[in-house]
Amino acid sequence: MSARKNRKRTDHSGSTFDSFLEEEGIREQAEAVAIKRVLAWQLEQAMQEQQKTKQAMARQIHTSRSQLDRLLDPRNASVTLDTIARAARAVGKRLIIRMTDAKVKRA
Repeated sequence: MSARKNRKRTDHSGSTFDSFLEEEGIREQAEAVAIKRVLAWQLEQAMQEQQKTKQAMARQIHTSRSQLDRLLDPRNASVTLDTIARAARAVGKRLIIRMTDAKVKRA
């Protein structure tokens, strides 16, 4: 029998998507991937607007073309903040990161 069939089904009706991700233990991972997808899209849009090639962009941020490809890959969340910040500066943007309080769970 597969692990899927053995898994207890949880009724998620009435719950939020965030609470579902939390229950599955994948909320942080999902948020990291979502953030990375947005950043990659924004960088690609800025590069297109400025008609900047990947080769020119890689040279400007002092990295390899393959590292730039990883940066622009929306599924690859393992890029350093330094690399993202350098890429943002190269297209005339800046990276702003902030922390906020976590939402308090309601009883």
